Amino acid sequence: MSDPQRPGEVSFMTSEVAQLLEFLRFPSISTDTRFAGDVRACGEWLVEKSREIGLSAELHETPRHPVVIARNEHRPGRKHVLIYGHYDVQPVDPLNLWTSDPFQPEIRDGRIWARGATDNKGQMFAHLMGVAQTMATHGDLPVNLTFLFEGEEEIGSPHLAAFLENHREWLACDVIAVSDTGMVAPGVPTMGYGLRGITCGELVVRGPARDLHSGLFGGAVMNPATALGRLIASLHDAEGKVLIDGFYDDVRPLEAWEREMWAQVPGVGEADFLQVTGAPALFGEAGYSPAEQTWARPTAEVNGMGGGYQGEGSKTVLPAEAMAKFSFRLVPDQDPADIIEKVRRHFEKHCPPGVTIEFVPGHDGKAYHADPHGVFGKAAQRALQKAFGKEPVLIREGGSIPIIQSFREILGADTLLLGLALADAQIHSPNENFPVENFEAGIRLNQALLEELAAS
Repeated sequence: MSDPQRPGEVSFMTSEVAQLLEFLRFPSISTDTRFAGDVRACGEWLVEKSREIGLSAELHETPRHPVVIARNEHRPGRKHVLIYGHYDVQPVDPLNLWTSDPFQPEIRDGRIWARGATDNKGQMFAHLMGVAQTMATHGDLPVNLTFLFEGEEEIGSPHLAAFLENHREWLACDVIAVSDTGMVAPGVPTMGYGLRGITCGELVVRGPARDLHSGLFGGAVMNPATALGRLIASLHDAEGKVLIDGFYDDVRPLEAWEREMWAQVPGVGEADFLQVTGAPALFGEAGYSPAEQTWARPTAEVNGMGGGYQGEGSKTVLPAEAMAKFSFRLVPDQDPADIIEKVRRHFEKHCPPGVTIEFVPGHDGKAYHADPHGVFGKAAQRALQKAFGKEPVLIREGGSIPIIQSFREILGADTLLLGLALADAQIHSPNENFPVENFEAGIRLNQALLEELAAS
């Protein structure tokens, strides 16, 4: 077991940090059935931790991984605030690129390094510890609170919408708060008022009945890997515009005030994107800044591809099939079902002769957009200012949390997106990390947020 803190580090080991490190040791990887027991154990740990701080808490079964619900005593006349988070995490592959064990958290350079440190255990646990401190000091909270922690966000929350439907009256609330998004720069409080939607799919290109000798048959038989390359290339023009027929038909244009506001937001300029990504140059849809491209424009992306020989050296074959995985980030007014059907028709239209294709849709979720200037939005901005001592910036997020739109449609409540993640948190990648100061700011944010929402 690695030491949680290396010699010479300034001590960050508060009780709250120690509990977070314990939380991070659960390998709660939701997509891999081998870790199902660890996901459940992590959920059970959250139930016990919630009870320790004075909340009632229960584990609710779903067809796969359980949901944790924790509540204070609800009293008439108070606002009902629901705080959402997820305790499942992404796989850790490739393991050899981690500088420390992903499930034995370490504190280095003022950051906690572990899988889930930012996404989402560190962010959601800050809220739980904020409630713990308030309960310890005052014995109660200024609002009726419900925590909803799920174990399937990283696989698209396939059972949460049904859970919300089945518990609609019980979970009905005035507003929802989520810290599973980002800050534009260190120390800059950030409130999101939008998320891109998503729809995914996998394309399989099939040719000959088996792998063929590339010398005996090359030039006479269409190569499925080559056909796949052509299909992928057909998605964009040379400047990055998506060429799927009707792809932009329903895209809601950016408001002038948004473009003006985002031009002043720190940490999202071209130089910032280059530094964070390590890319040699930026490339994207013409006429839009990097922030606009990632926050308010739709995309078509290849997430993986394969086919033919992948080992060392050469094996001269025409592969029998090739495949690629795609994701399409969507913006307000685009419908995932409509877009994925347009994608399917695009691939059929551009399929080269000599191969057949099969396109299998994956998970999806609608984009989310809310008015950041409403009563609860202003209350959240005041809370962010209290927690960080600075005026917050307002952004839309490039990522997707499909359940957020479901919250609105099923529970009838808007969501405050109060991110604590930094751009270099390396979520979904090796060496994920979370600054201790952001965790502590998240605790302060929770306390200020509940006070402001109660008074709003």
